[in-house]
Amino acid sequence: MYEQEINRFLKEIINTMNDAITIISPDGAILMVNRAMEEITGYSRDELIGSPCSIFHCDACEKARADAGGRWCQLFNLGHAHKKPCSILRKSGFYAPVLKNASLLKDMDGNVVAAVETFTDITGIRERDEKIWQLSRLLDGRSTFHGLIGQSAGMQRVFEIIAKAAQSEAPVIIFGETGTGKELVARAIHDLGSRRNGPYIQLNCAALNESLLESELFGHVKGAFTGAHTHRKGRFEAAHGGDIFLDEIGDIPLSMQVKLLRVLETKQFERVGDLRPINTDVRIITATNRDLDRLAAEGKFRQDLFFRINIIPIHLPPLRERLEDIPLLVEHFIRLLREGGGRQVSGPDARTMDLFMNYHWPGNVRELRGALEYAFVLAEKGAISPEHLPVRIKNSIRSRESAFQDTTAPLSNEKAALIDALVKCGGNQTRAARILGVNRVTVWHRMKKHGIDARDLPALRDQGIGPGRVG
Repeated sequence: MYEQEINRFLKEIINTMNDAITIISPDGAILMVNRAMEEITGYSRDELIGSPCSIFHCDACEKARADAGGRWCQLFNLGHAHKKPCSILRKSGFYAPVLKNASLLKDMDGNVVAAVETFTDITGIRERDEKIWQLSRLLDGRSTFHGLIGQSAGMQRVFEIIAKAAQSEAPVIIFGETGTGKELVARAIHDLGSRRNGPYIQLNCAALNESLLESELFGHVKGAFTGAHTHRKGRFEAAHGGDIFLDEIGDIPLSMQVKLLRVLETKQFERVGDLRPINTDVRIITATNRDLDRLAAEGKFRQDLFFRINIIPIHLPPLRERLEDIPLLVEHFIRLLREGGGRQVSGPDARTMDLFMNYHWPGNVRELRGALEYAFVLAEKGAISPEHLPVRIKNSIRSRESAFQDTTAPLSNEKAALIDALVKCGGNQTRAARILGVNRVTVWHRMKKHGIDARDLPALRDQGIGPGRVG
């Protein structure tokens, strides 16, 4: 009795399955398909029933038929197939990658009455693997990555993390000084991720006061406050199904941090002036140029929120720590300026490029671009020279040169020891760092601090400047 009931509902049971199923007669005719088979192939049930199974042009089946010997298909010789990768042709003419399982159905006497085949669509897995492969090729010897430029080890590492973070749904936080390219990183994560076809919404949290920030994030209903004449959709609602990028997350007030944490934990929020919860499906990307660890320790940023958004951290190095990328950036920006402005400026001359390599760049890549835009206007044509640069950068030349104009002035212990170590090592900063017992970055920073240029070391050596001249 139970067996009869099950057989009566077998068709509905099969139609609820996610995997595509087809039953094939020993002569290759399709006897039955489920709804998933219609969806994966694009054919209707009526088009498939009675048709030969070769309608799918499965590459594995075509080989199996060729190797079948006297049987219609090798499946009837082997009796089964397990997780066999193959491609089937959709009605649209496109191929779908699938994993196939197959088995023979036999009667009580052991005679084959049919074969059952199941297909698991792995299109998403193939697309993911293809994307990762493409990203690997982009990262192999390339200096540009979705608007970000750099061949330095630090930037190549950033590119790798972006590629992996894009394949995740976990929150991402981008740390970096002003002008390092945090917005470009956030956009790259969206463009490479599974939500790339959904909305990408961004908001600078430092640009608004508390009340405006809450309205921008969650929206408000008519009459919620003075001036709220209409209902307004918030950024979280607009980002549904996509990504939301909250820049300067370290600047939001503590009261808003509580509400943001609730959204992350419950995936719900309320508009200002409304108590009805709204479900939201967004991936959150945040960025800051502040030390959130320190702010959390000082009670200025909630630790629980920090732990919630700090799942995949990406640290962008400042420009002064990737000086080898400056020529690439200069070339890139000059090319963009020539394309947009029509001026025949050839780029920086040797003195200017040397200045770029020795400048501290507190504004990072944004400051470099701004300096080139300024110089592009003044130069009009030919090479960019130091006199075409903004005053703050030109002054850095004078401050560096003035450090060596008065060689009779007493030297500080730190500066004298640094010069002595550099002179002994012929300007090699790594060896000088070993002598001083510090790392190479510290030597580099001290050179900047005291205005020491490696090109001036031979003259200093000839003048006998060293620890003996400490005042």
